[in-house]
Amino acid sequence: MSFNRPITPVTPSLSSTQAEKFVFHVTLFILSAAGLFVLLRLPRAFARFWRFSEWIKGHMFWHIPYRHSRAQRRVYANNSINGSSSETCSTSETKDAASDDSHTLYVHNNNNTSQHQVQTTFDLPPHIATCPAFLQRLVLLHRVRLSPGFSVSQAAIMICYFLTLLYAGLYKSSPFSDPVRAGWVAVSQLPIVIALATKNNILGSLMGFTYEKLNYLHRFLGQLIVLAANVHSLGYFYKWSIGGTFQQSIRNPSTIWGLVGLVALDCMFFFSQSFWRHRFHNIMLPVHVTGLAIAIPAIWKHKPYTMRWMCACIGIYAFDRVCRIIKTRISTANIRLLPELSCTRVEVPHINGGWRAGQHVRLRVLSSAMGWFTWTEAHPFTIASVADGEEGIVLLVKKSGKWTERLYDMAKGGEFSEAGRGCRVKVLVEGPYGGPCHAIFASYSAAVFIVGGSGITFALSAMQGLIRDDLAGRSRVKSITLIWSIQDPSSLNPLLPRLMSMIQESVYTPIHISVHYTRAYPGGAKPRAPVAHPRIMLSSGRPQILRSLEAALARAVSLVEDPRDESRVSGMLVGVCGPVGLGDDVTKAVATIEPARRDQVGGIEIHE
Repeated sequence: MSFNRPITPVTPSLSSTQAEKFVFHVTLFILSAAGLFVLLRLPRAFARFWRFSEWIKGHMFWHIPYRHSRAQRRVYANNSINGSSSETCSTSETKDAASDDSHTLYVHNNNNTSQHQVQTTFDLPPHIATCPAFLQRLVLLHRVRLSPGFSVSQAAIMICYFLTLLYAGLYKSSPFSDPVRAGWVAVSQLPIVIALATKNNILGSLMGFTYEKLNYLHRFLGQLIVLAANVHSLGYFYKWSIGGTFQQSIRNPSTIWGLVGLVALDCMFFFSQSFWRHRFHNIMLPVHVTGLAIAIPAIWKHKPYTMRWMCACIGIYAFDRVCRIIKTRISTANIRLLPELSCTRVEVPHINGGWRAGQHVRLRVLSSAMGWFTWTEAHPFTIASVADGEEGIVLLVKKSGKWTERLYDMAKGGEFSEAGRGCRVKVLVEGPYGGPCHAIFASYSAAVFIVGGSGITFALSAMQGLIRDDLAGRSRVKSITLIWSIQDPSSLNPLLPRLMSMIQESVYTPIHISVHYTRAYPGGAKPRAPVAHPRIMLSSGRPQILRSLEAALARAVSLVEDPRDESRVSGMLVGVCGPVGLGDDVTKAVATIEPARRDQVGGIEIHE
């Protein structure tokens, strides 16, 4: 009895052209789902551009001559400096502290002269909630963490995306009899995965997400593309082996180009693992760029009719590169030490406009003192200053790696002046990126900023922006709370003048600052507070986030009769910047607050 039966080839249900069209329609379905989400977010996007000046902010840097304002400030005389509840109002001529004084260890005393005057005209920004009130509980559910930094909503999106591509690959097809289908699935997703990796992501901007918020989807989709490409190759290897044509087919120039593209994709996948991303980012990034430069022409040569897909990849990548060149500025920066924070303060005074609170830049230092090739490294840092101010861009660079240590040593080796030890250096500043997107911080009734370590830069920029909008009558915020977690209380000293200045300047809206240090002292001794002020509290141990949120919520509700909000409260903003665990703790605390309490303030929205 012979067991050698002839193998009857299985004809695929769809031809190669039909398979491409089918996969193309599946890709259109994915883009349509994203488009539907964009439509749901349009009201919030339109509210973002409520004033013409908002159209040009957050996209490109510029420089404008700065002039000190000599106009009298109209203020409530609740005397935010000493906490008095007097109803007398006052005016004064004030001058913002110069940048060289912003981190010195003394406090500017901006007392107000007495004069009864009340501001009655406001230009309040519109407030559009993330979702309707009846869906807010669902929003809190989708923020539940399954693992550090990984939420339910992210898992749901990844599962839906995987099932959609699985349907595209298996509908009337088999990877063994029809391996071409898996290849079309991989090719069709390449433009999307490149778009998700770009810094200037138009689709993400329309949806209200910055590129770093979509990075998880970029990594996941990249893994699916590599999986589909390998299934495509193994399917043909199996088919050729069964048919006895493996050696002949593998020598085909088209097949060789396909193998070149496959190896490039596999190398990109290998070097994208967390080990390489976190420890050897300078290796991972060049491998990605080189792999992409090899894979696109290799796929094109492998199957010339993939040209339209490869042209889309090239167009998306080229658009991002052109935008990044346009958004890059060359300037001179002043750098100096902040040893208490283990930071280097980078100030770029010639770039003083164009960003929004919470945005960041990508910084390159053009100096041989940093190394001969470190100019190729771009590092992201959150802007710690407010736009259209005297200081320009201010960055606090935490010493946490080789590059930042070299920058710290460069500032340490500079000349000593009244502002501290430092020097001047040429820099490339690219941005701005990230930020609040569609959210308008000044449209909320209360703002709470919970930050850890160098995350204070985000809070400083956001709070200064709120204070300025408040003085101009363009803010609904009635209460501002800052919760800062640090290791050593001495870290407060360099920023104390800035914090005191913000408390004094915020004459309409009270500011409450709570600083928590986690380092234990021998014998249980407590450090001496650097300043005694009713609005600045220094405590040991981790912050009690839930209690602080409830206190801020109560303050916002108690001020509901404020003339700045004629109808009702408009929600509470909770801004988070710091370690991943801090964001998880804040999310858990917000979910713990009773729904009735959240409704009293108009809902709670988290910005990470």
